[in-house]
Amino acid sequence: MASEILISVRPNQTRVAYVENKVLLDLKLEHRTSPTIVGSIYKGKVLRVLPGMQAAFVDIGLDKAAFLYVSDVQTEVSSRSNVSMKEGEADLVEETVEEVLGQNESPIPEKSQRIQDLLREGQTLMVQIAKEPLGTKGARITTHISLPGRNIVFMPTLDHIGISRRIEDEKERERLKGMIDSLQPKGGLIIRTAGEGMEEKDLKSDLDYLSLMWQEIEKNYDKKRSVGTVHAELDIELKALRDMLNPEVDRVIVDDKKTQKKIINFLSQFMPLYRDRVKLYEKPQPLFDEYDIDIEISRSLDRKVWLKSGGYIVIDEAEALVVIDVNTGRYVGKKDLEDTILKTNLEAAREIAQQLRVRNCGGIIIVDFIDMEKELHREKVMERLQEEFAKDRTRVAVTSMSELGLVEMTRKRIRPSLVSMLCEPCSYCDGRSYIKSKATISNEIFHVLESEYGRGEKDRAIVVHCHAEVADWIYEEEVEALEFVEAKIKASVALKTEPGYHIEQFELSCY
Repeated sequence: MASEILISVRPNQTRVAYVENKVLLDLKLEHRTSPTIVGSIYKGKVLRVLPGMQAAFVDIGLDKAAFLYVSDVQTEVSSRSNVSMKEGEADLVEETVEEVLGQNESPIPEKSQRIQDLLREGQTLMVQIAKEPLGTKGARITTHISLPGRNIVFMPTLDHIGISRRIEDEKERERLKGMIDSLQPKGGLIIRTAGEGMEEKDLKSDLDYLSLMWQEIEKNYDKKRSVGTVHAELDIELKALRDMLNPEVDRVIVDDKKTQKKIINFLSQFMPLYRDRVKLYEKPQPLFDEYDIDIEISRSLDRKVWLKSGGYIVIDEAEALVVIDVNTGRYVGKKDLEDTILKTNLEAAREIAQQLRVRNCGGIIIVDFIDMEKELHREKVMERLQEEFAKDRTRVAVTSMSELGLVEMTRKRIRPSLVSMLCEPCSYCDGRSYIKSKATISNEIFHVLESEYGRGEKDRAIVVHCHAEVADWIYEEEVEALEFVEAKIKASVALKTEPGYHIEQFELSCY
């Protein structure tokens, strides 16, 4: 399969797209004004310790205080244990530690560990960003520092070793374990999927570099007098190459000469086998236009996504939940209803996996597939769904399909979704995704007229200040209702349009 990594650099933002057979499978973007901070290391100061939540708020120099769970607080680890780690995105610090220590999404502290015994207000500590601030929540942080390299993840504050579960060959796993024992790292070490087949000198080179980086981080921490950044993660383009570049990638295409030189220098030091695959894009047409990436991004911002067959899926994203509905749409099939439903669901399963990756949706996800009567068909859809999510670098846990055709899953959420990064709540509907109908607003006006002016003086003139569309609706569709209200309150009612009014806004005045 032909795979390419496209890097588009502009003064205000950098975008990285992973394309396989001309299909967008992954997208990363970073605005200059709000760089990605996952993986960055800070000096923090404990603001409040919350025994009731077994957590603490920590000031790290950002607008919102960061959140630290008790299970993310470093304690003494006396024994080394071998663990098998399923690698997610390498820059997901929290996932690395979580897989090693066997923690859950919402950590439950051991009885022997209490936040009030580990932290005190005013205490300073070194922390790393595990999750970016999302909505009203501050960043989630951990004291379990994790430094990702190309082939390994070095964890200087832990004493655990592991090998990616994606390395399935037992002989290779034993060979790599032997290398870890030979290296004798002073801290935790996880061999990533990219480390498969590597020689000891390659792993040692990574470990030496990350060990020096850790020494520099410790020096910077000791020198820093106030809260703030101690070590910033790599730029998004270098981080993407570190995590996404593999033998299946034919070319890395970048449209900025300065960035191309930076990438080549980076690859020459850490991944010399790939440096010749970096190509400079020099055509006048924008790089993402050449590959129709912007069209795919626009498609991923739509609520409704059409399938090639004529069916479609509807994706509704809330703060903690994503709901996806599958519909046959224009697709009528060729054989029978059950076959039509199966084909639509199979196509939808592939599209759902791709959309979740591109949109970077996370949290709880519920998919409402079209009901299928045959158990065999349900199994086929679940198999397709599992196959597609196996390609996802972010950890996805899928449950079985219910009798109603619902599939529940969770996808690790570390950074804001594409929609939240590129969009903002509608200022007109206040983020509700809907506004009141003109009929509803007119009924509200009539109700206020009756309730506030029903017992007043006779022969009055009441003016309703409202939006032009509401006034037109009342005069065209609700004349009978307006006359009824006038007769009941014994007053004449006039509608005055106000150009600056919101469609739901109205005010009444009496003369």
